[in-house]
Amino acid sequence: MKRVLMIAYHFPPLAGSSGIQRTLRFAQQLPDFGWDPVVLSVHPRAYERTSNDLLEELPRDLRVVRTFAFDAARDFSIGSRYPGMLARPDRWISWKLTAVPAGLRVIRECRADAIWSTYPIATAHAIGSALQQRSGLPWLADFRDPMAQDDYPPDPKTWCSFKKIESRTLENARFSIFTTPGAARVYKRTYPKAAERIAVLENGFDEETFADVERSRSEISPLNPGAITLLHSGIVYPSERDPTCFFAAIRQLADAGRIRADALRIRFRAAVHDALLQELARRFGIEPFIELLPPLPYREALLEMMRADGLLVLQASNCNEQIPAKIYEYLRCGRPILGLTDHQGDTAGVLRDAGLNIIAGLASTEEITKTLEVFVRAVTNRRAPLPRQDAVVAASRRCRTSGLAHLLDRALLATAP
Repeated sequence: MKRVLMIAYHFPPLAGSSGIQRTLRFAQQLPDFGWDPVVLSVHPRAYERTSNDLLEELPRDLRVVRTFAFDAARDFSIGSRYPGMLARPDRWISWKLTAVPAGLRVIRECRADAIWSTYPIATAHAIGSALQQRSGLPWLADFRDPMAQDDYPPDPKTWCSFKKIESRTLENARFSIFTTPGAARVYKRTYPKAAERIAVLENGFDEETFADVERSRSEISPLNPGAITLLHSGIVYPSERDPTCFFAAIRQLADAGRIRADALRIRFRAAVHDALLQELARRFGIEPFIELLPPLPYREALLEMMRADGLLVLQASNCNEQIPAKIYEYLRCGRPILGLTDHQGDTAGVLRDAGLNIIAGLASTEEITKTLEVFVRAVTNRRAPLPRQDAVVAASRRCRTSGLAHLLDRALLATAP
């Protein structure tokens, strides 16, 4: 069997990141497609928070090599300040010092055939680049989302660090992989010499986990009996998922007597920025409509999505080339989905392709007001559109893993003598 070294910061027992799922499911399923993975990750000490709920899902025979790394913000901070040079491109740049020699040992010991590294920790690509240069193995760089953007990272020196890693990666990686068509188009324009080596491999959901959740529950009851509950599961970023216009629309509908707090609840699970949501709820006087709840273990979070009357997507136009990873789990839940996102963005495209057409721009209070009322009425009358089954099947992690194995095979073939 062929072997691939997978370099990933986001891996169990890290808690609080949906990014774990992509690497975890690839590592689980690649052997079914002829590739034996070895994972190179950080020591759990480097994580801000840990949880053991996904450790049991690691394959028993999966080799995981964990090397030491400092978190500059935690380990080198004095009075909440720390030297910027110790956090470029990110706070875990020290990981490279231990990961490169460990990766070279693994490559020799297991006779690896390829290297795969995954963003959004830029240091992972820096490690992948160093290992590719020293080993000569084909390298697949999983960008997921855009890296150096017009306004991100905001610090100029950090941006230059991102851009340097990005440029080197697009030049040397056999394939650079993005999770959305829009991001791939942007990078093909920016790096035309690498255009034929840029691929799209979307995120997805794990069917086995969903099936296990369904088997463990004989009945899936509503979250708030007697009321419609719309659920947003995951982080609400202040800019990229700004709910201000959404909250203003709730206020307008409440003032018009078209919605009531005893009949409609908006639940935010693991939003992280709870203080922002609380302040906005107070500003618009809609506290009775809003529920702010802490993170759940992964399987419990999936069950909650399946119990919701409707699922809520927030994505601003400044993320038109990005798609929330959670949206694929939403599709598998088979619940109505309200998309508050730019009509021209990739997120809206995923929803429309799945037969879900109740969409409003996140920045338009007027549009959200009309659409939210339509959506709630459709859910109440059980006439809200549900995801098409063919779109759900295509979004499974197994289909995505098959795609990754195909790219690995192509990369290996391209480097054969």
